[in-house]
Amino acid sequence: MTPELRATCEKAVHVLTADGRILRAGRASLFVLAHVGYGWLARPLMIPPFIWLVELGYRVVASNRSFFARFLFTKEREP
Repeated sequence: MTPELRATCEKAVHVLTADGRILRAGRASLFVLAHVGYGWLARPLMIPPFIWLVELGYRVVASNRSFFARFLFTKEREP
């Protein structure tokens, strides 16, 4: 992994698709959602202007990870 790739991967999730496309941030998240069974949710969000809102929301959350980490996923689940 190159230093440049490492730096970008620290800022946003990346997905390398089977056809060689590289998706990052909100688009990568929607791709994963679609492939784990939430295509009904991901497909409409991939259409402009919704994808723009997804990307904006991703950027806000990614830029403030420490803030959101205090409120989300704070309790451990029992096995």
